[in-house]
Amino acid sequence: MVAEQFNTVSVSATVVERPVEAKKPLWHVLFGDIVSAALTLAALAFLLLTLPNLIRWGILDAIWSPSEGTACREADGACWAFLRAKYRQILFGIYPPEQQWRPLLGSIVVMILVVVSLQPAAWRRSLLVGWIVGTAAFLTLMSGGVFGLAPVPTAYWGGLPVTLLLAISALGIGFPFGVVLALGRRSVLPVPRLLSIGLIEIIRGLPLVSLLFMASIMLPVMLPDGMTLDKLARACVALTVFSAAYIAEVVRGGLQSIPAGQPEAARALGLSWVQTTRLIVLPQALRNVIPPLTNTVIVMVKNTALVLVVGLFDLLSAGKAALTDPDWPSPFAETYLFIAAIYFVICFGISKYSIFLEARFANATRS
Repeated sequence: MVAEQFNTVSVSATVVERPVEAKKPLWHVLFGDIVSAALTLAALAFLLLTLPNLIRWGILDAIWSPSEGTACREADGACWAFLRAKYRQILFGIYPPEQQWRPLLGSIVVMILVVVSLQPAAWRRSLLVGWIVGTAAFLTLMSGGVFGLAPVPTAYWGGLPVTLLLAISALGIGFPFGVVLALGRRSVLPVPRLLSIGLIEIIRGLPLVSLLFMASIMLPVMLPDGMTLDKLARACVALTVFSAAYIAEVVRGGLQSIPAGQPEAARALGLSWVQTTRLIVLPQALRNVIPPLTNTVIVMVKNTALVLVVGLFDLLSAGKAALTDPDWPSPFAETYLFIAAIYFVICFGISKYSIFLEARFANATRS
């Protein structure tokens, strides 16, 4: 009965299709007018001036074989040998070297779960069970102490696994929390509305660095006697609350885009507020805010690098720690390029996936 009512409301909704613009040829984009032509020529001139030096620095004069930094000190090119010698420290921080297969395996488990979650056909309750089991396996591999694994405190965690853990926990927990805050802010009940507004505005009015310091210093003071949270857990709490506040405002914009006639029609058909919100309002609201939501996700992935200020060794912090080796000439450019490439792959993948979702939902709407 509810499905029939939902179909009736969905059919009654007005769908406005945007006209599809013809794709312009590349030459028209590059030289279609005076401004485009000038910018294209300026970009080509910049490449001609800088590309030969980059090729000479990054390839021709570069050092590729590890030699304890001696050759790098005497060479004029890039020291890629440093990355070959230190990539494990950059990726896994100060995690015990003989146990680094564990964060590697844990990261692979998380990446597999992410790839599976990107498929709309996998959006079922079994996926939530998979995430719970996968997260438990990741934490078990990282911490140890069971199944014959040597215990490793969170103080020794670092690199890519910490970045993945912070980003996924902040977004995975912060997203439903943000949806609840957005619904609470638009509620007609004064108590949830005022609480949601207060939390959102306070968190959005504070920089993330201050929240990290508060979680690192003030949270242990506010906890009852005998209850403690390690530094990594406190950083996860700060990032989760921060992401939830920003996601809430994005979702609120999507909720405001839904015509008032649709909830009214649902109520007229006898649907409850929960059914109306779950079946009609939220799906359309989230579809409408895919671009700003993608931007928030990308920003949160990059914000994980700020945990350096509270002494956590994320990917960027591990790279900085690797640069302190006195046997090497501290090749900052090469190290930061390697770390930037990892962040670029993650963020560019998120961006392309959002484009895929937009096209998929647009096709579903037109059909």
